[in-house]
Amino acid sequence: MSVISARRSTDRDDAAERDRLSVPGGLAALSLDAMASVAYGPEAIVIVLVAGGGAALGYTLPVTLAIAALLGVLTLSYRQVIAAFPQGGGAYGVARTYLGRRASLVAAASLVVDYVLNVAVSIAAGVAALTSAAPALLPYTVWLCLAVLVLVTAVNLRGIAHSARLFIVPTAIFVLVILAVIVVGLFRDRPVVAESPVAQARGLQTVGLFLLLRAFANGCAALTGVEAIANAVPSFRRPRVRRAQRAEVALGALLGVMLIGVSALIVRFHVRPVAGITVLSQVTEGSLGRGVGYYVVQFATVVLLALAANTSFGGMPVLARLLARDNNLPHLFALRAERQVHRYGILFLAVTGGLLLIGTGGDMNTLVPLFAIGVFVGFTLSQAGMVRHWWTDRPYGWRPRAALNGVGALLTGLAAVVVTVTKFPEGGWLIAVTMPLIVWLMSGVHRAYGRIGERLELGRTPARPRPRRSLAIVPVGGVNRLTEEAISAALSLGDRVVAVRVTHPDEPEETAEFIDAWERWAPDINLALVSDGHRRLVDPIVNYVRGVGEAHVFVLIPEVEPAHVWQRVLQNQRGAVLAHALRRDTDAVVCRLRFRLDEVSGRQAGHNA
Repeated sequence: MSVISARRSTDRDDAAERDRLSVPGGLAALSLDAMASVAYGPEAIVIVLVAGGGAALGYTLPVTLAIAALLGVLTLSYRQVIAAFPQGGGAYGVARTYLGRRASLVAAASLVVDYVLNVAVSIAAGVAALTSAAPALLPYTVWLCLAVLVLVTAVNLRGIAHSARLFIVPTAIFVLVILAVIVVGLFRDRPVVAESPVAQARGLQTVGLFLLLRAFANGCAALTGVEAIANAVPSFRRPRVRRAQRAEVALGALLGVMLIGVSALIVRFHVRPVAGITVLSQVTEGSLGRGVGYYVVQFATVVLLALAANTSFGGMPVLARLLARDNNLPHLFALRAERQVHRYGILFLAVTGGLLLIGTGGDMNTLVPLFAIGVFVGFTLSQAGMVRHWWTDRPYGWRPRAALNGVGALLTGLAAVVVTVTKFPEGGWLIAVTMPLIVWLMSGVHRAYGRIGERLELGRTPARPRPRRSLAIVPVGGVNRLTEEAISAALSLGDRVVAVRVTHPDEPEETAEFIDAWERWAPDINLALVSDGHRRLVDPIVNYVRGVGEAHVFVLIPEVEPAHVWQRVLQNQRGAVLAHALRRDTDAVVCRLRFRLDEVSGRQAGHNA
């Protein structure tokens, strides 16, 4: 038996590992958000710089290089976070350990906001690209968004590894076609207009530092999703840390190359924002022309933008599990179904993302201004926490690592301030309100669990168990099979059993008939008759239970469980109402005994036989 049990346990472990992520699967399941940002990150830079004229557009590549440098810092930092916090959680785990509970809740709130917004923005962006190609679909924007949301949710409910396998192909196609656009565009013979040093100096004076900072902050939207792999380390196969680190480095390298390459082509082809045409579309056309390759790139972009929401579905459930484990979210978020799925975290994302899409009409431009604020708060707290980590533990070679994280915290903190200030009138105020509200709600959940823990004396050894006398009360309505089942259950539970029936003064004959039937059936079972002249059921029984004066009272409410779901509409629901009133107004232990009709009849047939 022990060999068989061990073999079954091994088989279960192997099956669980198969439902986890490989390195390519991790890139596909957790980095779609970051990969898809190539479609809107460089464009976000150009949209800001165009306000400074042609001279300002020349700084597209330098601004992108600064963002790529920050990406490198973040990639190396999150590689260290993965090793230090293999249980996942990213910014939340780091802040909780080194910056305190309040800072960890702020980090968690920023991640929750970012995950929810990523779902809405990614789907809205994908549908926007689709409706741009097919304007006839524009009136159905919201329905298309919700359809994509339902599809991605359904795939993730099947398990993260299954969704990763489905997303590997479109991710690989997108990366390959973008790299092809960059390579062809860089070597294609195009006229390049070079500015003189004097013109560049004059352009810098015209542009101004604040405009460059705004462009940097806007372009940093391309960095959203970089932390998702660190948040979901437990989702990887063994060795989890090594696989997650490889996936993080691969993501940073691919994203950096694509961002720099696209920005270089923007400068090379003198691309400017055009209404109705994306910057990536112009770059692709300049590189490949308007042939088949152009449409392949556009289609791959549409698909990846629509699927980029999967990053949130991979990272948010793991974060929610950690928050629930720390009593900051209801514990149901820690429950895991088959295929290693945190179902409630997935459903939370689906519902909140759907509400955002409905509330904004699926308009990407309404959602994008809110996108980057939360993630930079998380970046900053994560970097600051890692500085504290190195300062506290001081392993060999800790100073360069602490310096790296310190620079990262400074840069991301600056970006967070600039993004918040520049986007506050465009809807950033909503994030400034939502994040403290989330922190307040999680603090309330934590306090509630703390009070429950005090009452249960968690962490302390309770007194030895000892037998106690108890009273079992069974509300009855007549002498029938349901009553027999309930009384039998009560006799096995309590030292004393009392059946309680509410009577009405204007029905003396019915009361007399019931008493006579009871005396013939079970005269040894105590029967209490509670008279009520207002023909109520709940209040008389509640008052009786409150007045028994016993220390331990059980109330067993017999109910019929219909054999078919549709038959539930035939029930009067008085059992549910009575149970609610007893739990609210008494200290009794309330149990609703539900007996299926087929089971009751089957036992009856057995007795008769």
